[in-house]
Amino acid sequence: MDRPVARRPSAILATVLVAVSFGACDVAAPPASQASPSGAPVASSSTGADASATPAPSPTPIPSPTPVAYIVRTGDSLTSIARRYGTTARSIAYWNRITYPSLDPDSADYAPDRIGVGWTLTVWPGQVVDEQNPPPGPSPTPRPSLSIPPFATPVPGAASLLVDHGPRDSDAVALTFDLGPETVPDPAVVGWLIDHGVPATIFTTGETGTATDAGTAVLKPAAAHPDLFTLGSRGWDGRDVTTISPTAIDEQLDRTETAVEALVGRSTRPFFRPPGGSQDLAARTELGRQGWSYTVLWDVDAADVVSEAAGGPTADDLVARVLARVQGGSIVRFHLAGPNTLAALPRIVDGLHAMGLEPVTLARLLGAG
Repeated sequence: MDRPVARRPSAILATVLVAVSFGACDVAAPPASQASPSGAPVASSSTGADASATPAPSPTPIPSPTPVAYIVRTGDSLTSIARRYGTTARSIAYWNRITYPSLDPDSADYAPDRIGVGWTLTVWPGQVVDEQNPPPGPSPTPRPSLSIPPFATPVPGAASLLVDHGPRDSDAVALTFDLGPETVPDPAVVGWLIDHGVPATIFTTGETGTATDAGTAVLKPAAAHPDLFTLGSRGWDGRDVTTISPTAIDEQLDRTETAVEALVGRSTRPFFRPPGGSQDLAARTELGRQGWSYTVLWDVDAADVVSEAAGGPTADDLVARVLARVQGGSIVRFHLAGPNTLAALPRIVDGLHAMGLEPVTLARLLGAG
């Protein structure tokens, strides 16, 4: 029997090398690099795995700026608010000039130093307005043409006519504000009315309105806008006219009239509001004889003079109270200013407009010239 022929080690090695060589021809060489979705090269894996199976993460988007609503507090200014939020005072003015026209830098009436406590300002932290391409400005809003029917006319020299509302078949409403010792007058209320072109009537005591800094800060700007404000008297010191003599009533009226005319050049005739609403025929007879031919009460009382701590209304309460009771011809009583009067006033005026009612001066509501 023939014996098997043993292969030499060198032959075996050659066979193995040939097999490895042919096997290598069946494996595709990985590319040197591949492109990521963002265009950046990604190195190939040393194991030959497809690097595109794990795409590079997308860049994190930069969040858009978000505005904040800032409620103005005592002592604030546009400059101090701008410093807090990393912007400029003029930028804040531009962002808010539609809501508050006195903040329009492009207006001749621009008043950046007069902002009211309770105003809500829109602020974009860290942003600055490009004044070559500023946000849109306010556009004039035409006032509706109101038709107010004639109302009762006082008889000259007769007893003062007692009224608590105007003509009911009208869409006009009189917003009236008592200025006196009940509260510290707040010029911001008058400022808001002026800025928004809202007509109103101010009944003032002579002592508070002309002999205190806070009172004069209210009466002077109001008197400077006779198209927006009617003035009326409450006597010199808010004394109950039913408890004093006709001579004392005359003194109250004359002293107040002299002081108001000296301060602002305006008369309080023919409107008198009896302090506390207290009146009688004797008092009205003397009022009428002296030329105050309207004794003005109210049919809607905001009851805004009491603080929340003492059980008074919140701003929401004031809004709900007034809008639930008001109707055409109403005379609404506020104070200058109750603790929440300024905060409630913008929503009350908006609510009146939504009801189809338009604020007017008392003189216009009653046809008193």
